[in-house]
Amino acid sequence: MTSSSAARPPRSDAVRNRQLLLRAAAEAFAEQGTEVTIAEIAQRAGIAKGTVFRHFATKDDLVAAIMGEMLDNLVASGMRLAGAADSAAALLEFMTTGIELLARDRALCEVVGRPSLQHPAVRAGIDRLCEVVETLTDRARRAGAIRQDITGQDIVLLLGGVHQTAAPLADVQPQLWRRYLGLTFDGIRAQPAQPLPHPPPCRFEEAGIH
Repeated sequence: MTSSSAARPPRSDAVRNRQLLLRAAAEAFAEQGTEVTIAEIAQRAGIAKGTVFRHFATKDDLVAAIMGEMLDNLVASGMRLAGAADSAAALLEFMTTGIELLARDRALCEVVGRPSLQHPAVRAGIDRLCEVVETLTDRARRAGAIRQDITGQDIVLLLGGVHQTAAPLADVQPQLWRRYLGLTFDGIRAQPAQPLPHPPPCRFEEAGIH
């Protein structure tokens, strides 16, 4: 007689499959965005397509698991920076971290920018992100480090704006966004502008863009 335990994969296999799935999904979403298929993710992970759905009932649930962890890490970074002595430097470091994530993860850009893709759990993560950004912004305002009319929502929107500004040349100048972050941050400072931290972009012709 076959026992019920023999009919199911050992728990260690289930844990291993979940880890493989999450790693493969994170890589696929980062490279191709949320339109990547479950079949491709399963193939990358070396597991059956049905195994994916045993762990996550829908593709949206899988996206939420990947994006939720990323947002939680970003929120944790913001909370740590909220205790920094230099509020302006803390805000700039947070913006740098956020744009670095956007620059290397296509799915995060899509999830943050398109409400139709926002799973309730992801929406909650974005709300927590907005709260910590407002805290960082408020500290910088109170310290007189940034303009008094700058809000946390401004900062959240500027993260995507800086990334999108540099995106057309990302293949040839992947760090170009740092120049525009410097330019943007100087625009919100209460003090005179600082030297830009990245050289100017190359000409479109040099980048092969016509």
